[in-house]
Amino acid sequence: MNQTNPGRRGFLHAAFLMPIAAVRGTAANSAVTVGLVGCGNRGAYLGQTLTEHTQARLTSLCDLYPEQIAKARQKIGRSDFAIFGALDKMLASPVDAVLIATPVFLHPGHFEAAVEAGKHVYLEKPAAPDVEGCRRIEKAAAAVRGRDVGFGFQRRHGEVYTAGYKFLQSGKIGPVGMASVRFVKSEGGGRSRTQGPPRTFDEKVKNWYLWRTLCGDQIVENNCHLIDVMNWFVGSRPESAIGDGGRTPGRDGDVRDYNNVVYTYARNVKGALWGTTLAPPNHRDVREEFFGSAGWLETSELGWRYRLAGKEAAEVKSPRNISIDSVVAFVNRIQSGKTENTIARGVESSLTAILGRLAMDLKRQVSWGEMLASNGWPA
Repeated sequence: MNQTNPGRRGFLHAAFLMPIAAVRGTAANSAVTVGLVGCGNRGAYLGQTLTEHTQARLTSLCDLYPEQIAKARQKIGRSDFAIFGALDKMLASPVDAVLIATPVFLHPGHFEAAVEAGKHVYLEKPAAPDVEGCRRIEKAAAAVRGRDVGFGFQRRHGEVYTAGYKFLQSGKIGPVGMASVRFVKSEGGGRSRTQGPPRTFDEKVKNWYLWRTLCGDQIVENNCHLIDVMNWFVGSRPESAIGDGGRTPGRDGDVRDYNNVVYTYARNVKGALWGTTLAPPNHRDVREEFFGSAGWLETSELGWRYRLAGKEAAEVKSPRNISIDSVVAFVNRIQSGKTENTIARGVESSLTAILGRLAMDLKRQVSWGEMLASNGWPA
């Protein structure tokens, strides 16, 4: 950056990262009350989904920037919210749960504060841009009892993915020997863009997804969805990774716009990732494939399909957006009292993405242990 704004930087941290004494809400005998932290595109969508598809009540919105809150109100279609510019103030209010959809670099502090306040937490993926942040979240979650805490890895709850996983577990395609996942999409999505280096800290934060230290790079912030599915279906995390990637000239920020990483799992199972934003406008090709000795399985947000060596085949379409499944499942677990703590597996998938990033940075094979010791960045 050409310059920073220390005053604004201090406010950002004070507003968003301050832990407070536990103020515990309860969902007993009433609708679950929820606060939204981070009112950008994803946060507003989560708030809209919660409002339209669950019995929970979205009561509060929290963001540093009033214009983001205004946009979220419009998308959600309501204006009767309690408004907060500081996380500690929202957490002191009587909400049972929080949806956290803030920039990745803020996730550890926000999660710690929400856990200390005694809330159920739905934290957007990934855990953090580095190993230290991931460990902070895992440590905070380890002490949670009787509350639902997890990440927005929505494929874990999508009807098409749970059905695909059940089919894989049936053994019909045989043991998985190779996985191949791809996240190909056009860049943009309606987000604002800088023109050259940001002039202020505010400007950099508002375009956090362009900067590696704030978002973790494309593989961490975006491709982690498919990495999570790969770990889930293979049944473990990888032992090492090797890869290559880069960025084309003339684009803002410093994140890569193409990634190619090969992960090695136990028993020499390979997992290949290809991710890029170099596709033409409105193009999207996002899917996971698993190859066994007796067949092939493909999963995606749109549906799942398989083909066996004996020519048996089938295809099932998704009945709805899988993010709906994820948010509905979160609310249902709170209402039923059957809460889950899935932070450890989400941290593992985030670390797997960080492993791939480090392998690309160093341009050689990197082990899981080396990645942990490095904090996820090259020395």
